[in-house]
Amino acid sequence: MPTIIAQHNQNGQMANTYLDDETYLLNLLAKDKLISSQQRKLITMKKKQQENLLRKRTRGKKGSGITPTLVDIIASMNLEIPGAQGEFLSEERIMRAIADDLCLPFKKLDPLELNLEIVTKTIPRSFALKYHLLPFAMANGVLEVALCEPENRCVLEEIERVNQVKVKPYISTKTDIHKMLAEFFGFQTSISAAENHLAGPSVDISNLEQYVQISSTKEITSSDQNIKAAVDHLFNYAFEQRASDIHIEPKRTESLVRLRIDGVLHTIYKLPKVVHSAIVSRVKTLSRLDIAEKRRPQDGRIKVDRDGKEAEIRVSTIPVSFGEKAVLRILDPDILFQNLSLIGFSERDLQVYQDFMHKPHGIVLVTGPTGSGKSTTLYSTLKNIATPEKNVITIEDPVEMVHEEFNQISVQPQVDVTFSTILRNILRQDPDIIMIGEIRDLDTAVNAIQAALTGHLVFSTLHTNDAVTSISRLIDLGAQPFLIGSTLLGAMAQRLVRTNCPDCLETFTMTAEELQGFGFPITETGEIELQRGKGCRQCRGTGYLGRCGIFEIFPMSDKLKKMVSNMEAEAEIRKAAIEEGMTPLKEDAWQKVKKGITTFDEALRITGMA
Repeated sequence: MPTIIAQHNQNGQMANTYLDDETYLLNLLAKDKLISSQQRKLITMKKKQQENLLRKRTRGKKGSGITPTLVDIIASMNLEIPGAQGEFLSEERIMRAIADDLCLPFKKLDPLELNLEIVTKTIPRSFALKYHLLPFAMANGVLEVALCEPENRCVLEEIERVNQVKVKPYISTKTDIHKMLAEFFGFQTSISAAENHLAGPSVDISNLEQYVQISSTKEITSSDQNIKAAVDHLFNYAFEQRASDIHIEPKRTESLVRLRIDGVLHTIYKLPKVVHSAIVSRVKTLSRLDIAEKRRPQDGRIKVDRDGKEAEIRVSTIPVSFGEKAVLRILDPDILFQNLSLIGFSERDLQVYQDFMHKPHGIVLVTGPTGSGKSTTLYSTLKNIATPEKNVITIEDPVEMVHEEFNQISVQPQVDVTFSTILRNILRQDPDIIMIGEIRDLDTAVNAIQAALTGHLVFSTLHTNDAVTSISRLIDLGAQPFLIGSTLLGAMAQRLVRTNCPDCLETFTMTAEELQGFGFPITETGEIELQRGKGCRQCRGTGYLGRCGIFEIFPMSDKLKKMVSNMEAEAEIRKAAIEEGMTPLKEDAWQKVKKGITTFDEALRITGMA
């Protein structure tokens, strides 16, 4: 433990000893080689400047307001750690050093791990803000509390006395504590107020705009409508956590809110059942859906402005056993429009796909199951090739992301606007490039082939497991093999794999025999070095952070066109394509495993090698 003497103020409250004790804190940082002697002098000068400035501002005034601690001052200086190029001395690094010195565990607060009830119901908000602490979990009758002033024993004893539990302190940063308190108490206040209000006759959620600017956490106040504030909190939370989907699910006695992050669902809130309908109604109103219709599925969309940045949210509602479930797909332009060279293509595959993109006419098919990244690939492709000299038309069900460079048409079966019917009409619109959301039937396939034959470049999707199977699928729909052979430029199958977290990579070995047993195309022998994320605060202990694509690109050579026209077996076509250089999905997945981009477990999960 540090040799620092605890000091009490006039109220008997412990003072911020190590947060403000210059000698202790600078000695600690110097001992841990986090600052140099020159940086130490700079910190001392900065502290004196801050003190002089504070004295001038508060001269003759009662109450000085919030005073920055020495930790705050050091963190604001953005000092580079000696010998660690590109690494800076952050508030977290300082507090970790203090935690180690005090022999206390450090806690990186992750909102997905926090319990809403414990955070908001254990201690009052004013008390938590005053003493910079956050209760975050209860385990075996022990309340775990994150704080930045652990020497204030009287506060911890008070929490123990009031809650009749033992308290286990963790060190955390003041910034994270205050952020979590604002986020959780803001959301809980909105939900509690809505719950109390909804216990009465009704709640008015009408006359809400379709284009909505989401209030930031700081902007949401008690004067806002409670349900509106709660939904804004959900949207903010989802954006901050990089979520692709929000699920709002009614259960028998409660309502679950779950976020899909990197392809995996996480439960984040359990809400009172009484507020479920009001939250879903708010979402439906924003997306221009009929809030009175609860028996039929509905689809809509919301365009949001968050901190000056636009994004779209696609809304789907459907009746389930305990009410109406809503799923909100978040369509962020930064994610949907990507640089094709950064989404996971190998050098060979990128070259082949770019050749497809710049052909004057023909059909390009992108295949894969739902959630495999087909929309991202197609939108990124169109964005790449769309110019003022080209007329790009898309037919989608529904339109994923509205973009002014494309002429986008949404399928509406109730007025006979389908993939097949609208294709006949848009050929009269002088298109250069056509994107069809999906080829589902013979009419759509025939019209797509006709568009390619008449000099148009057509992109579309099919739900097949691999690229070569797309030919069999078109033939099953009724398309003529000789027309497929003459118009198809190629097909591409894709999947999304979670990528290793760069902050916690570790190396391990497996034998070639083990890997071959899992179905990997191994040519090596002996032990093979692989990488995986062992789990850290950045990846929430999963070992994964973000996703990338794995691909199988099947270009139609003259030889393959003849094989398709002659209706040769799919296995023979696949064999010939591999001989010409096609990389199968499993092979591409293995290459990414070897490079340390993903793990063999993830490759197994996605490609089904087991």
